[in-house]
Amino acid sequence: MRGEWLWTPTPVFLAAWRALSAKEEHQVLEKIKILEQDPSPDGFVKEKISSKEAVYRLRCGHYRIIYSYKDPYISLLELKRRKEDTYDEVPDAIDLGGYAPAVASNEEIATDDRQIDLLAPIDTEKALAEAITEELLVNLRIPTEYHPRLLSIQTEEALLSCLDVPQQYMERLLDYIFPPSLSQVLQQPVFLIEDLDDLIRYKEGELLSFLLKLSPEQERFVSWAIRATGPTQVKGGPGTGKSTVALYRVRSLIEKFRQQGIDEPHILFTTYTNALIHSSEQLLQQLLGENALFVEVVTADKKMSDILKRAGRPKRTPNEQNTGQLQFQFHRAVKHCQYEGNILLQQAQSQAIERLGHTYVLEEIHKILIARKIATYADYLTALRPGRKIRLREIEKQAIWQVYQTYLAQLKKVGIESWEQARVRAEELVTTDPDYKSYDAVVVDEAQDLDPALLRLLLNLCKLPSRFFITADANQSIYGSGFNWNDVHESLKFQGRTSILRANFRSTREIGEATQSYLANSVLDDEPVEYNYVHNGPFPVVRKASSSGEELQLLIQFLRGAAHQLRFGLPSCAVLCPTKESGRATAASLKASGIAACFMEGRDLNLSWPGVKVLTLNSAKGLEFPIVALAGLAGSRYATMSANDKEEEQARLRRTMFVGMTRAMRALLVIVPESARSPLLEGFEPEYWNMG
Repeated sequence: MRGEWLWTPTPVFLAAWRALSAKEEHQVLEKIKILEQDPSPDGFVKEKISSKEAVYRLRCGHYRIIYSYKDPYISLLELKRRKEDTYDEVPDAIDLGGYAPAVASNEEIATDDRQIDLLAPIDTEKALAEAITEELLVNLRIPTEYHPRLLSIQTEEALLSCLDVPQQYMERLLDYIFPPSLSQVLQQPVFLIEDLDDLIRYKEGELLSFLLKLSPEQERFVSWAIRATGPTQVKGGPGTGKSTVALYRVRSLIEKFRQQGIDEPHILFTTYTNALIHSSEQLLQQLLGENALFVEVVTADKKMSDILKRAGRPKRTPNEQNTGQLQFQFHRAVKHCQYEGNILLQQAQSQAIERLGHTYVLEEIHKILIARKIATYADYLTALRPGRKIRLREIEKQAIWQVYQTYLAQLKKVGIESWEQARVRAEELVTTDPDYKSYDAVVVDEAQDLDPALLRLLLNLCKLPSRFFITADANQSIYGSGFNWNDVHESLKFQGRTSILRANFRSTREIGEATQSYLANSVLDDEPVEYNYVHNGPFPVVRKASSSGEELQLLIQFLRGAAHQLRFGLPSCAVLCPTKESGRATAASLKASGIAACFMEGRDLNLSWPGVKVLTLNSAKGLEFPIVALAGLAGSRYATMSANDKEEEQARLRRTMFVGMTRAMRALLVIVPESARSPLLEGFEPEYWNMG
C-alpha cells in the first residue's frame, strides 16, 4: 500500500479531536498512524460500515474513528465515543451515533431537509443530549472565566441562544454537542494537512485553522494555463471557490518563478473589499509560509491611492462625511450648463437630461466617459456602451457631453474629484512610467466590479500580460454596468484562456436554484452554466409583512427557528438591509426585542461579534453566513421602483438582491413589504421558494 498520504479532516472530526484529553489524544493519534501504513479494512480493527459508500471504522479503545480513503487522501470523517455494545453488531447495522447505517443519496438528503420548517415554534425545554462538563470545557480549551455560564446550560435552546461567550469558543462547543449525520458529514468541506503532528499544534492553539482542500475541479484551475501567452480568467457563480483558486494560484506562480530562477518574486494580490484583506493575508501566510513575504495584499483602490501618494499627487475624493459632494456639484453643473445651439436645441438638450434622470446621467459620466477615457465628443458618438440598456440618441449624447464638461470644470473649481478620475490619473502615471511595472504577477479576485481604469492600472503594474490572472462573475456586479474585456485594454482578450467553475460549495442546491431563478432576467453574463451543488437543505422562504412590527416578528421567528433547526448559534445569523438607516433601525428593533444585534458598516465589520450581524446589501459582498435574512426593504428603492423605471437600474438592483441572497449558506428568508408593487420584489417562483 501507499506509504505517504495527505490527510483531510472534516470540521466535525476536528471538533471531537479538540475535546479529547491529553491521554486520549495520544491514543487516537497513534491509532490514526496505523492508517498511514494501510487504511484498507482487515475485518476486525478496520471495518467497512456502509454498503453504499466507502466508509470505514477504526477501533480505538473507547472511541471509533470513521474514515474514508482514496489515493492520495485519507479523510478523517468523525471521531465518536463508542457505546458498550457497538462491536457486538454487524458492520452495516452498528449504531453510528446519529449516522444512518448507509449513506443517503443526494435525493434522499434533499427530500428530508426540505421538510425542515424554518419558522416552526421552538421547543425551549428540550434537554441537551450530552451534559456540558468541566472536563469537556477544559479539553475544548475554553477559558475558565466562561465555565460557570456554560455549565449552567441544560437545554438546546439555552445553548444556541447563549451570547455571553465569545463566538470562537461557542463554535467549538456547538460543533461538539451537535455533530451532523454521516450524510451531512460527507457533504462538508474538508481541510488539508500534510503532517499528522499538525493536529497536536491545532489542539494546543498554535495553529488557528487548516486550509480547505481543493476540489478536483478547483485544483485543475490553480495551474491551468499558467504558461499561457496572455491574461487568464476563471469565472464562477457565488460559492464556487473562485477566491480559493486565486489564493492557490499565487503558490503555483511562486513555484513557476522558482523554476525560472526568480527566487524572490514580487506578486500583487487584490481583493474587492477591505473586510477580506485580513483573511486573505492570513490564508496566504498559512499557504505560503515564509514565501508570503513576496505577496502584497491590498484592495485595488488602496493600490491606486498609494501610487498617487508616491507621485506627490494624492487623490482628492470627498471624505466619508461629505459623500454627497459629487451629487451636489453635479446638480450645480446641470443648473448652470450652457447648452450649444439655438434656443430650441438648448431646450431639447435640457429636457433630455431631465428625462434621463440625474442619477443615470451622473453614472454615464463616471462609468462611461471618465472610466473609459473618452476624450472627445466624436469618440462618444461612436463609443460602445455594453451593459447600458438605454440607447442614446445624438441629442441626448450632446446634452450629456455638455453637462460633463461643466461638471469637470465645477469639480476642478472646488478642488475635488470622483473616484473614477483618481483611478484614471493613477493609471496614466503607471502607463507613462515603466518603473511602476514592478510586479512579476498580478492576481485580481472578483474583478467584475472594478472599473476599466482600475483594470488597466492593475494590468500595467504587471511585467508581462501573461502573468495577469483574474476571477470574475459578471452576474454579481453591483456597481459596474458591464463591459467587454477587450474594450478595456487590447491585452485583455481571454479567448481560449477562460474557464468556468461549476460546483457550488457555499449554498444549498435549494438556495442556489432559487436565487438563479430570481436573477434570470437581469444577468450580464448570459452564457448558460449548469451548476453542481454539494449541499442540500430547506427551501428559502419568502413572506410578506404588512407593518414593521410584523416584519420584526417574522425576523425573530426565523432567526431563532433556523438557528435551532440547523443547530447554529445566533452569531451565525446575518440580516441584510438596503440602506444604513434601515440597517440601524432593524438592529435597534431586534435588540429591543431581546435579540443581540449590531449594525456594522463595511469598514467596521467584526465577524466574531457574539450576536446577529446587520449589514447593508452592498457591504455583505464577498461574505457568507449560515443563516441570512433580507429585511428593511419598505420605503427603499427596492420597494418603490416601478416597472416603468429604467431597465438598467432594475437589473443592477436585482443583481444586488441576488448577491445578498447568495450570502446564505443553509437558510434564507426574504421579507417583502405587502404594499410594495416593485418588480424587484417579484419573481419568486413557487417551484423554488417556500411561499407559505
